[in-house]
Amino acid sequence: MNRPVLLCHGGAGSKKPLKAALSGLEKTLAKSFKLLDDGGSALDAVTSAIVHMENSGLYNAGKGANLQLDGIRRLDASIMEGNSLQAGAVIGLEGFANPILLSRLVMDMAHKVFTNLGAAKIAEAEKIARLGPPNERSLKRLDRAMAKGGPALELYRKYFSTVGAIALDSSGCLAAGSSTGGVFAMLPGRVGDTPLIGSGVYADNSLGAVACTGRGEDILRLCLAKEVCMNMKNRSAEDASYLSFKRALSLGFQAGILALDRKGRWSITHTTAHMPAGAASKEGVIVRDRFRRVE
Repeated sequence: MNRPVLLCHGGAGSKKPLKAALSGLEKTLAKSFKLLDDGGSALDAVTSAIVHMENSGLYNAGKGANLQLDGIRRLDASIMEGNSLQAGAVIGLEGFANPILLSRLVMDMAHKVFTNLGAAKIAEAEKIARLGPPNERSLKRLDRAMAKGGPALELYRKYFSTVGAIALDSSGCLAAGSSTGGVFAMLPGRVGDTPLIGSGVYADNSLGAVACTGRGEDILRLCLAKEVCMNMKNRSAEDASYLSFKRALSLGFQAGILALDRKGRWSITHTTAHMPAGAASKEGVIVRDRFRRVE
């Protein structure tokens, strides 16, 4: 029997997270770890944690997702389990609050990745919760960005936000998932690392599980999640993460990762100033606004 572990993050960047975001992570970890502690699967715990964060409105995912340049929220998500390497992802989902639930459904379908054209039809058929209209604050923020000449490029360079979770259950199975609203005021159609298996998430019971956050264009160029997992073949989660980040830094990349190896050793590592994240195990819950920064 393995000792269950759950890790979650709320994004990475130079902006210090709000207390509410840290409190939200603590509640998410406590609630979703109980599933693991009661004998539930890693896949269920990861799904539960991300749904909780999508519904909170505190993060750039689900109900709290960023507006794109045209004022529409388009959501990306992916999930993967490490036993049979099943995975599912959705890209650019419009009008629905929980793309991670849709990604979970897609895992069991013949096709594994859907854009909004098919994803929205599946979400409607499966009665995924609808996403309400953006609030006034979000619309005013977009108006300010537009007044400055379009996409908020300075924000793009500094602030990144996604939610993600990884878990190991008592049977030794691993899972990883991620969900995002993308970059604030980004051009419609842009796709980052989150819905790309091997870039944003990866899980393999013989290696480990990883969920990434940060500048998506950087992460996908390295297929960072898969690279860190491959490094865990002969290294701990911490050593594997450090090795990949040293390479990423040499290329000027900005990212953060949750990593969990098959023995239950975990690491939260980032190149950014902050990465609100935490871990839950039988020893309790740990949440911080930063962990191990690689410079």
